[in-house]
Amino acid sequence: MLRTRAGQQSSLRVLTNRDRDEALSLCERDPVANVFVSSRIRASGLDPMRLGAQVWGYFRAGQLISLCYVGANMVPVQAVPEAVAAFAERARLTGRRCSSIAGPAEPVADLWNRLAPFWDSPREIRQNQPLMAISAGPSVPPDPLVRPVRTEEIPILLPASIAMFTEEVGVSPIGPDGGAAYRARVAELVAAGRSFARIADGQVMFKADVGAVTPLACQVQGVWVPPALRGRGLATHGMAAVAAIALRTLAPVVSLYVNDFNAPARAAYRKVGFTEVGTFTSVLF
Repeated sequence: MLRTRAGQQSSLRVLTNRDRDEALSLCERDPVANVFVSSRIRASGLDPMRLGAQVWGYFRAGQLISLCYVGANMVPVQAVPEAVAAFAERARLTGRRCSSIAGPAEPVADLWNRLAPFWDSPREIRQNQPLMAISAGPSVPPDPLVRPVRTEEIPILLPASIAMFTEEVGVSPIGPDGGAAYRARVAELVAAGRSFARIADGQVMFKADVGAVTPLACQVQGVWVPPALRGRGLATHGMAAVAAIALRTLAPVVSLYVNDFNAPARAAYRKVGFTEVGTFTSVLF
């Protein structure tokens, strides 16, 4: 049991399925920023075995006020400063198990500042990643050739997905398992109808995935155009197509976050009609 400055009792524990509704209600205070965690809880509940992660809840006077998703990614949700301190202390004791800390900039920076003396040095810290969203039709014509990827096209899509991941994250997704887990994730998105591409003559010319979906928002990831085809507007009109499809079939708000140094991508998203609604930070190990 902890105690806040005001003397109120506080506590931290691993959430269970009994906490599902309260956890989702907390996520929905900012459905765009919290779409990843909300989608994972909706899909798998809060049982750590099924979720593949723990969700730590921080309670004040018996009420859940903050949580932290702790799996391959560590993601704070609605994390007030005293909750961040409690999450950091727990993470210090358990040791680093995640490959990144990601989420809203202020709590992620606070969390990392507290953990930096105890954890190994990250590969990279991306401090300023604009969170962008669109809730109306795109401002430019959608590419009519962008469509959901078909199952039989996975062998065409997979090399593009690997190239995208390697370029974006800085490491290959082909790990000790020979890439089996990554191939399974690509196949899962295709099967769900959430992987989109323009494919011509057996080549991916544009691709993007909708990685997280809730009734309130969805999040685009994995946007990629082959280097030789960049500068032709494929990303702009491709993203317009993905936004239009997602708004029509998945959620009322489509979001993404992008590195601040990726000026071409940010310009393309702005042309489509995405606007900045927040800032994320990612600490990559």
